[in-house]
Order: sequence, then structure tokens, then C-alpha cells
Amino acid sequence: MTPDRTPDSKSPDGKSLDHLDQAVIDGQAGYSKPFLNLYDLMVYRGTAPLLWRCPPKVSRQLYDTCVGARHMDIGVGSGYLLHHARFPVPEPRITLVDLNPNSLAHTAHRLRRYEVETVRANVLEPLPVPEHSHDSVGMSYLLHCVPGGLPDKGIALAHAAAVVRPGGVVFGTTVLSGGVPVSSVARRAMRTLNKRGAFHNDGDTLDDLRAQLDRHFDRHELTVRGCVGVFRAWTAA
Repeated sequence: MTPDRTPDSKSPDGKSLDHLDQAVIDGQAGYSKPFLNLYDLMVYRGTAPLLWRCPPKVSRQLYDTCVGARHMDIGVGSGYLLHHARFPVPEPRITLVDLNPNSLAHTAHRLRRYEVETVRANVLEPLPVPEHSHDSVGMSYLLHCVPGGLPDKGIALAHAAAVVRPGGVVFGTTVLSGGVPVSSVARRAMRTLNKRGAFHNDGDTLDDLRAQLDRHFDRHELTVRGCVGVFRAWTAA
């Protein structure tokens, strides 16, 4: 495992991260060390299947069928999906991208059996890694935490597309609030999470997600599980 090449308060190009919008900061601030120790249970055994109606096997299958030998994950959480993923090679090279240093450190330690590099960055800005340098990019349960509506924060998909090789795949999941079935309990939970600043998805619709995938990729597949959009998208070969 290679060490984190970024200071906690700097982006990889040496610029301060102090300019970040407060909403961006709030969206990742809850990922404390104690929370990350409970993340797998709370998300993949709790909110994902019980509130959003998307069982963990959906996300795990997505990873098993999409991860490449040179993989990047943006918004790494606890590293649950990467920890369980079936990579196509025994020694994949993994780049972890997140704004939260706790998530980066936690996940890098969990994946220490692999070659791992960590990059602290904001997905709303171009990613400080070489273009076309990865086979795949995962963005699981990320976009609903990013401020703005999908027509604006869809730029994150463009930034992900820029770092995969021609014909490479960007895949992930996001909790939607429109165009999908949302239970009354899930709706109340979303309102609470949006009010706290942990979520920013009160205007995120299935049609807007589809439009952004159409805009930034050569082709894509988009399905729905519960109120979660599940996508695979490929750049032009």
C-alpha cells in the first residue's frame, strides 16, 4: 500500500481545500471514526435494504461485474464493497478518492492487502489524476450526498468519465426522490437527512439521472431498486 500523498488540508495539487462550499463540507462531515466502524451495519444492513429497498447484494453484484484491474472509487465510505469485491486480477491497483480523511484512512487500512493510493479531492472539481488512467470507477451512494441538483452535480460523472480509459466503465448507486417508488418512511428519512445536510437529493429524479448519463457517456444501463438508481455507463471505445 502506498501512503496518502496529500496533506489533510490540501488537495493533491497543493491547493488549500478551505475554499469548499459549506454544503460540500456538511455532506461528508458525518463520517467520523466511530461512525465508520458502524457504517457497514447501518448502511448495508440498515438504511439501504430497509429504507431505500436496495439490498446489499445489488451493490455487491454491481462491483463484481464492473471492477477492473486498475480501479478508482469515489466516495469510499467504509470500503465495504471494495473489501468484498471479486477483482479480475489477484493484485488490483486501487485509487481511493474522498474529501473525508477518516474515510480514506479507514478504507486504505481495510484494503491494505492490495496496492492502494489515496487522494483527497472534491468530486465537483476535476480529479487530480491522469486522464484515461483507470479501467473502472465506482460511485456508490455518492451523488445524493453531493450538493445541488443532478443537472449541476452531474459534473461529477464527467470528472469520473475523464479518468477511465476508452471503453472504461463508471458505475454506482444513488438514492433518488422522484420518478421512483419512495415509501412514506423513506420520504420522512430523506427530509430529515436533507435538513441535516447529510443528503442533497430532494430534487434528484430518475429522469435527471438518465439525462446526465446520456450527456457524459457513450452508452449506459440504468435500473431501479426501490428508490435507488443503479447505473453502469461506458465511455466511447
